[in-house]
Amino acid sequence: MKKIAFGILAIVSLASCKENIKKVLVLSKGTAKINKEAKSITVDESSGHEEQTFDVNSGDKVVYSVKSQAGEGSVEFPTNGYYIVNAKNDTVVGGLQNYGAVEDRKTEFTQEDVKKNLDSLKLLVSNQNVSAANHNFFILPNQAVKITDNLDAFIVGPYHRMTSVEAKEGKTPEVYRFYSIKEVREKIDKLDAMTKPADASATPEKKK
Repeated sequence: MKKIAFGILAIVSLASCKENIKKVLVLSKGTAKINKEAKSITVDESSGHEEQTFDVNSGDKVVYSVKSQAGEGSVEFPTNGYYIVNAKNDTVVGGLQNYGAVEDRKTEFTQEDVKKNLDSLKLLVSNQNVSAANHNFFILPNQAVKITDNLDAFIVGPYHRMTSVEAKEGKTPEVYRFYSIKEVREKIDKLDAMTKPADASATPEKKK
């Protein structure tokens, strides 16, 4: 009887362990060293964008120290789910995107579409209308944010050129796309130029 009881307890314990998972994506400038025993994330002084993912198996709130090129701080993972830690020295912004089949996505855009996108990006970089309920995020350096409860979601980090994700079992994937705030500001400048009328007074240079 004791052996049966112990077996059931072991199964319950294993199931509980699987349920208590905090998945963490670390975005860093330079190489991040993750020490799960010391609960620390330390970034060296090298350059280049890097990404690492690790799991935290705990039903309790977990706190990690962070030392990056932006300074020192700490981040918390209070509940289960998928988190981003911004260990870069630049703010990271982004949100939920449609990465379904190419044929299902809009390919032609009007001036109104461009203006709407422009207004949305301007709000995002100024940290306005940003919330988990709106599925968009403004992540300061040395800060962690829970993105979703879905551990199987896709998170596309800054500087990637990924435009599609294969559907599984016919379901549209849950995808979040993130950018450095510098990338978004450059995109704003390009969209802003598209909304301005062409200068009718401009004439091509005369051939010499």
